[in-house]
Amino acid sequence: MVELDKIDLNLLKILKAVVETQNTHYAASQLGISQTTVSRGVTKLKETFGEQLFVRKPHGVEPSELAEKLAEASSDMLTPIVKVLESYHDFEPSKFTGEVKVAMSVFLLDQFGGGMFDALKLVLPKAKFKMLYWQENTLLDLLSGNVDYVLHFEEMPLPQEVYLHTLKDIKLSLIARKNHPVLSYTNDWAEINHLPVTRIIIDGLNSMRAPVEDLYRSKGYEANVTLATHSIPVLLDKLRKSDAVCFGSSFMIDDDPSLICYSLPSTPEEFKTVRVNGGYLHSKRGFPLNKLLHQTIQDYFKDVVQPTCPSCH
Repeated sequence: MVELDKIDLNLLKILKAVVETQNTHYAASQLGISQTTVSRGVTKLKETFGEQLFVRKPHGVEPSELAEKLAEASSDMLTPIVKVLESYHDFEPSKFTGEVKVAMSVFLLDQFGGGMFDALKLVLPKAKFKMLYWQENTLLDLLSGNVDYVLHFEEMPLPQEVYLHTLKDIKLSLIARKNHPVLSYTNDWAEINHLPVTRIIIDGLNSMRAPVEDLYRSKGYEANVTLATHSIPVLLDKLRKSDAVCFGSSFMIDDDPSLICYSLPSTPEEFKTVRVNGGYLHSKRGFPLNKLLHQTIQDYFKDVVQPTCPSCH
């Protein structure tokens, strides 16, 4: 039985580097230590985990499956420790080399992910970023500290452990092709309720049924949803090639001359805008890294101007 309490954390760093490079010389260069130190580390690792941990080859070493699994596990263990140390003590954004994970709905990732990444990269030039889309395990990852910051729509229920703040209110309109045979003349429910509807699937919020379907029911109609998709390009292509409509925002069609905004039909106030919130764990509100992410993303959205719809009817 391996005595875990006797394992030096530095050995795990050596293990990870040797698995990645499959060469003690390159591993030493990566870690900034001597090749002799790496070789001694490999010897100690073999004493602990068995001689077959690494197999020596003419031009390096080949890691066993056990070595690869241990390297993966040590990375999962060391990364949070390094992040806490880097993000809390003597935090210098320009020198921070840790990993930053930001998760959001795929819609927000497509619309704003690139701009957010550019803004974050300016203040954390040496950091490694993961811009992730929202999945089933994202909330658990956030609560366990494996995700640093999240963005989602206000309707998304999040627990009290998450500190939330408003980033942007986005105005909605009807999106459809230019010269639409119905919307060009009217947006009355009696005339438009039969039109095909497209919608974006937002995981965690409307995977089964969307607010637009509730809106139709409140007016006494059933939404004819002919396409529900995670992909904005797929949705827009459907709009270009048919009479389908989408309850969306002008962000979706910026610089697309074939699609325009049309005025919403008679609609309750809560369906006229969507609010984007940002958040992170309350327990990390004192962390300089999380405070910087909060401020940078908030400043980014302050500078984001929603495109106008000059052709909006």
